[in-house]
Amino acid sequence: MATSTLAVDPLAEKIQRGFIVETPEDMTEEYRQALVQTLTITGDTELMSVPALLTAYKQAPTLNRKITILAIMQDELGHAHIAYILLRELGVDLETLLYERPPEKWKNPYAFDFDLDNFVEIGLFNALYDRAGYTLLSDIGQNTSYGPWRRALVKVDKEELFHLRNGESILREAVKNEVQKKQLERALLRMFIMGLEFFGVADEVKSRTRQLDYRLKGKTNDELRQTWLSKVVPFFESIGIAVPAHYDDETNRYVLDIPFPCKFDIEKREWLLDQPDTWENVIRRFKARGPRNQEFVKRLQKGYHDYQELRKTS
Repeated sequence: MATSTLAVDPLAEKIQRGFIVETPEDMTEEYRQALVQTLTITGDTELMSVPALLTAYKQAPTLNRKITILAIMQDELGHAHIAYILLRELGVDLETLLYERPPEKWKNPYAFDFDLDNFVEIGLFNALYDRAGYTLLSDIGQNTSYGPWRRALVKVDKEELFHLRNGESILREAVKNEVQKKQLERALLRMFIMGLEFFGVADEVKSRTRQLDYRLKGKTNDELRQTWLSKVVPFFESIGIAVPAHYDDETNRYVLDIPFPCKFDIEKREWLLDQPDTWENVIRRFKARGPRNQEFVKRLQKGYHDYQELRKTS
């Protein structure tokens, strides 16, 4: 069960009463560590979305769609830059963090360690994963106790909304095309469940509550998952595509029609819906990383290491 730090942490109590942290001098070391962890996850998520999007970028059917995807990738780089600059202000060595950290130590979502097969999957990426990012960052933007981050997220929030609307636009067109509709239906379950995983472990198995105690975010993992489902499920219903979830009138919650979590066949990229899993196993899968993790991180680090080698020979 989750345990609160409020009883023993004066800063947490102060924050719960409305105090906004502005400088490192306002922080305890525990607050700083929680903030660094949260910002690192955010920066890695934004940055590592770009290599995944690039795997299918050239399949965009029109010049306008290509330009839009390029604009989205540029936004993601800018969002990552915000998180990493805030980390630098907290004393983090960005050169080490970005260019010396091994691939398996990156904190991006597991979903970003995979190729996208086609343009429709870019639509799903935006509609599901950017919707998840928008859900998470909107919550932080409204609730975070760290003032510099709250102000920076005003810009990010608007751009993430643009990204997810782009995905929804792609999918509305896809359902009118027989080939693209099949691509959508083939990839939806895989990417839908990976979207569910964006929000982390279930509340009942989460052992630490520092992000909530320090108001680095306002909602729990499961509350954020419900917010995501409340937008995703009605959207897919509106375009005539079934997702494995429904709204339950008795509990006033969205309920999944599949076991979650469940086991995942990495080689086939298929969820084994007849094999429920534990969150402990899910965390092991996350830490082992996905099939393109090494390649994607090395691609991001290549220019830095090439430059270092050039300096040695010049």
